[in-house]
Amino acid sequence: MLGTPEAGDKIAGRYLLREPIGRGGMGVVWLAWDERLERQVAVKCARLDDDRAARRLMGEARNAGRLHHPNIVGVFDFVDEGATCWIIMEYVPSRSLAQILAESGPLTPEDAGSIGCQIAAALAKSHHEGVVHGDVTPENILVTDEGVARLTDFGISRALWSDVTHSTTGSVRGKPRYLAPELAKGLPAGEKSDVFSLGASLFMAVEGRSPYGEAEHLMAYLARAVEGHIEPAHRTGPLEGPLTALLEVEPRRRPDAARAQELLTRAAPPPPHIAEQLHDSRMRDLTSPTLRLRRLVRRARDSTPFMLQPPRPVRRRRHRLAITVVALAAAGAITAGLVLFGPWASKDEGDQGGRTDATDAKPSATASAGAIGDERTADPCGLLDVASLSRFGATVLAPDYGEFDRCDVLVRNNSGDDIADVQVNLDSDRDDFDGILSTRLTNGLTVVTLKRDGRACERAVLTADGKQIRVIGKQFDEAAPDPCQMADAATDHVVGVLADGPVPRRSSPPAANSLARLDTCALLDATELKRLPGVEADNRDRGFGSWACDWSSDDGTREVEIQFSQDNSLDSDDGTPVNVAGTKSYSIADEAEDDSCTVRTPHRTYTDSVGDRTTELFQLTVYAPQPTEQLCSLAREFAAAVVQNIAKRPQER
Repeated sequence: MLGTPEAGDKIAGRYLLREPIGRGGMGVVWLAWDERLERQVAVKCARLDDDRAARRLMGEARNAGRLHHPNIVGVFDFVDEGATCWIIMEYVPSRSLAQILAESGPLTPEDAGSIGCQIAAALAKSHHEGVVHGDVTPENILVTDEGVARLTDFGISRALWSDVTHSTTGSVRGKPRYLAPELAKGLPAGEKSDVFSLGASLFMAVEGRSPYGEAEHLMAYLARAVEGHIEPAHRTGPLEGPLTALLEVEPRRRPDAARAQELLTRAAPPPPHIAEQLHDSRMRDLTSPTLRLRRLVRRARDSTPFMLQPPRPVRRRRHRLAITVVALAAAGAITAGLVLFGPWASKDEGDQGGRTDATDAKPSATASAGAIGDERTADPCGLLDVASLSRFGATVLAPDYGEFDRCDVLVRNNSGDDIADVQVNLDSDRDDFDGILSTRLTNGLTVVTLKRDGRACERAVLTADGKQIRVIGKQFDEAAPDPCQMADAATDHVVGVLADGPVPRRSSPPAANSLARLDTCALLDATELKRLPGVEADNRDRGFGSWACDWSSDDGTREVEIQFSQDNSLDSDDGTPVNVAGTKSYSIADEAEDDSCTVRTPHRTYTDSVGDRTTELFQLTVYAPQPTEQLCSLAREFAAAVVQNIAKRPQER
């Protein structure tokens, strides 16, 4: 779009400009209407001199777009029109902290502390994701009428700085009143400089002036920053200690964002409704270190092979993390041999050495709306409605295919052939999504729309308890319905169900001899894992419902993974027949990725709720830089140990 933007102009054919709602160093901020998703958005306009600046801004917007947190303003879209770029952001009815101070004067330490601990939580999240804000100032802190604080402009101001303050050390970018001393000396922005700028913003909020005092020229602030001159505070009250720590001149002695959040919360805790939100956010961060990618190949009813896994073939390995209290508790609860697990274990089973994980101990009939709740009783089929998808063709529920946290609806043509599939997966961990088209907030739930990948289209619903629900539409041939339309229809139904309550519960417990009653992480112990040197028993990752588990080496090059699943049959399509502890199984090399070998071993065959014969199985995959024959031999040994441990299961009484 050329010329000066005006009300009524449309950006990218969908964002209708309504009225300007603010101005900043980067230009006018507009309130706009997203005609495609029918929601209000904030639109920021940037006029750039060259392609390099546009690429830099796009990179910063991409970084901001992958941050999902209740105290961070979301970035939805980026539109490049050559000399003009548009950043499409979440619209938050609010005032900036700078506006509040200009209109009402300094805040009480309690009010400033409430804002501070929320922004510190936002920074802790962004720093955990490797994103530095670079411009934490009162102008970039938004506060709603309810007192919820949101941090905006992640990296965007840094990418657009045109007012460069020159010093003897070179070019320094930022607002000098809030600039960390190391930045004034010409060092690059880092996590600790964000923490200082937060402290400076809170100092301004309670004292009415910069921690560098008052000056007539910006260069004076810069000189004081270089000197490390911090003014004494007079009105900070309970914030005196935290602000002293945040404004520490030496970055190495300054707390990180997570510690800053603790200090601020302890000194001036926020009101209960905000404190609860921050608590939920911290729990999501603790319980979401990794993403488990599903790898199983599924077959349709006509035995035509097709893939229903998510359209991201790259497997992410788990990195070694600092052990938290949660991780220690989980590690300490592992016992040798087989463990019966979760709400379906009987009292007798529990007396025989069974255990219940803290996350699975309580049935979640009382879980809040929008939550998955107890993983082992959550019913993914309760989120799919066959009738609502019938406009795409004849629909059939497939409740017992693939992982235990999954449910499918197959779409058939007039000849009865399966032509498409809609799949729902429940995930313990939230994904770091690639290829995000947009995010939207509906009924209090964030819905992530991803780019179409060939014949597959994926959506994600971020649940109220820090987990996620993935919805995937997939074509089996070109004549099938549009996968994105199917995914959108199914997602709308998921959101509608969650608006009224948590994910529905399964109607009945699994059969007494079902793998669904077991804990995968108890199927291999430390002694057995020594078969693959470097893999450690306490370096493990538990999947949804404990129906998947993997153990890895510190460097991530070696790993053993177990996954429970279901299929309509096991045959030569699953690999080469092999004998695993007397059970006919199938072995295949390099299916999951290079330097891997997978063994699929059946456990039992039964008739599911819709009358189809189904095989319950476990899939064991070994990853290591070893010759294929050696790797597959090792996978068979591990699979044999799993079969033997399953056989030790106590009988139901």
